[in-house]
Amino acid sequence: MAYAYKQFIDGEWVEASNGTTWDVINPATEEKVRAVPYGNGADAQRAIQAAARAFPAWRSSTAYERAAVLKRASDLMRARLDDLARTSVQECGKPFAQAKGEWSVVADLFEWFAEEGKRAYGRTIPSRVGSKRLTVLKQPMGVAGVITAWNFPAYNPGRAWAAALAAGCTVVGRPSEYTPLSAMEMANIIAEAGVPRGVLNLINGEPDPMGQAMLDDPACRKISFTGSVRVGKLLMDGASRTVTRLGLELGGNAPVLIFPDVDLEEVATGSVATKYRNDGQVCISPQRFLVHRKVNDEFLDKVVPRVKSLRLGEGLDPQTQVGPLINARQRDRVATMVADARGQGVEVLAGGQRLERKGYFYEPTVLARVQPSMPIYSEEIFGPVMPVVAFDELEQALALANDTSYGLAAYVWTKDMKTALRAYEGLEFGMIGVNEWGPNATEAPFGGWKQSGIGHECGREGLEDYLETKLVTIGGL
Repeated sequence: MAYAYKQFIDGEWVEASNGTTWDVINPATEEKVRAVPYGNGADAQRAIQAAARAFPAWRSSTAYERAAVLKRASDLMRARLDDLARTSVQECGKPFAQAKGEWSVVADLFEWFAEEGKRAYGRTIPSRVGSKRLTVLKQPMGVAGVITAWNFPAYNPGRAWAAALAAGCTVVGRPSEYTPLSAMEMANIIAEAGVPRGVLNLINGEPDPMGQAMLDDPACRKISFTGSVRVGKLLMDGASRTVTRLGLELGGNAPVLIFPDVDLEEVATGSVATKYRNDGQVCISPQRFLVHRKVNDEFLDKVVPRVKSLRLGEGLDPQTQVGPLINARQRDRVATMVADARGQGVEVLAGGQRLERKGYFYEPTVLARVQPSMPIYSEEIFGPVMPVVAFDELEQALALANDTSYGLAAYVWTKDMKTALRAYEGLEFGMIGVNEWGPNATEAPFGGWKQSGIGHECGREGLEDYLETKLVTIGGL
């Protein structure tokens, strides 16, 4: 399938208005994949205007008509999973199997929201006045700006685009400049599925001017953002000018509570597989491993050889288990954090070095003797580093886990139901995995507490975040 790798504005594939391009780099080889348009605020303004013009007709279409477009897109994605995954690997570096799984989930999202859009129910409220009727309607919000991160180049835009389109909103998507190709292929597929002109728009370019255009234009009723806390706060400040609705997914620092009654072989195997998935560049990646002191040493003895045996390489190599970090800046940031931790007395049991080869590789790393006061514990690493801290009692573990400004995901491993219940009730996080590593699903809400964000993606809540609530009262009956 031949795809257009350009901006998609008002139903047309276009270059950047300023004529600028951006080279997409394969992080495993540091080689250029291709050049794409790299626009500015003018492109964003044009896309918002196109989406605003298209909104009345798309809003007036039935949920069943919108669902037909989304379902066709889902079917096309499933038919092309291998090709789509190959593109994602080239631009973000993750192993092929992970990229293919990501696109499979995106297809699920489009199919699920195609059906959930038919269930954007309102309700009738019994009135206390006999001559009055109360009806609540759910209606699409308007133009939604969607700004997404590079770590899941298909999933991040897919979950927001699918929900917004199913709700009857029109979309202006702005993927990360590091990984725009997956989003461009997704836009190609949605266009092929028959989305009307202007309903979906894709722009690529300068982050600040494009974000400012979304904040400044009152036609853009909502911005969905996946990225850093710093940028999320800037969007919150800017949104005050037009009271633009925000949906923010701002990362995490997920604790893992491991109690002494578990099968350590199983937990160690799962810890390594999940911690180093996508090289640790996952918002819900387990980061702070809080292990009961009775089994702390045994846990490390089981984890370290597994980590040392992980194969690093290019994502299209079927033997690769861990790919590169996204760019040199992210690799150097991780290297600096580990070096600083080493200087503070942390013991490096595995890894701890960048690889002297092409690509932005850093060795999968395990750290012991970590103290909660250290940045390697308190800050989001977003890399292949596993800090391990021992604890003695449940209450101490909860205090350690909750001592963070983040509140996205957390994990609990125990065979005791009372311990599990006390743990998940006491954890201040939006998603808790008890004896499993996947506390998320297409049909379930994805969102965090505290500085991990506002609002939800996925599930019924993901659809509702693109709908306005309207009360209609009828009197004199």
